[in-house]
Amino acid sequence: MQIQTIARISSPFTEKFGIPRQPGLAPSITAEVILEPEFSSREAVSGLEKCSHVWLLFIFSKAVDQGWKPRVRPPRLGGNQKLGVFATRSPFRPNHIGMSVVELLDIQMRDNSMVLRVRGADLLDGTPIVDIKPYLPYADSLPNATYELASSATKLDLPLALSTEAQKQLSQLAPDYPADLQQQISELLACDPRPAYQQDPDRTYGVRLYNLNIRFRIDDKAIHLISLEKAPQ
Repeated sequence: MQIQTIARISSPFTEKFGIPRQPGLAPSITAEVILEPEFSSREAVSGLEKCSHVWLLFIFSKAVDQGWKPRVRPPRLGGNQKLGVFATRSPFRPNHIGMSVVELLDIQMRDNSMVLRVRGADLLDGTPIVDIKPYLPYADSLPNATYELASSATKLDLPLALSTEAQKQLSQLAPDYPADLQQQISELLACDPRPAYQQDPDRTYGVRLYNLNIRFRIDDKAIHLISLEKAPQ
């Protein structure tokens, strides 16, 4: 059995830490699926434009060299409880295959590469894609399905509070980034990137979005955006 990389994703997530733990939790953030040359034909994607959403099957490429374990510690459970790997979406799997459903915004040919622009992806920049499939609402949406350990998405219902420094930096940097940069930051931080076992309201954390270093802290009143700066080249 051989699996080929058919595409790679270009996303604003340039580090693993801080990426939403499931797709669709930061819906304003877009990414591009760029097909490899041998798969970049209009015939290969013919009909896909009729889909509102698609499945991306991908390789957890940063985990491949780390092997797998039959029991893992899911972050959602605070990193203190072990579950069987097949009861989780851990990247440390026998075949390191992941899947994400994303909204398909458009399809275009650019520089001899077929490009799918998508929204809601939770993938690290450069992640290899091994398959693309249409999302079928009648088969893939199961309203009565349950999973007791993850019954709903975990997002913080807190306002984003910008420091004076962050307000100034955002104003200066915004022209170089998408028009909804503040909304993207707000959605990303609402996913609470902090380790579940480390919820210190006085601690400052950092995440990367695009080439921006974003520093923040979270307490019971707000998500505090402390600063955002371009990372050194």
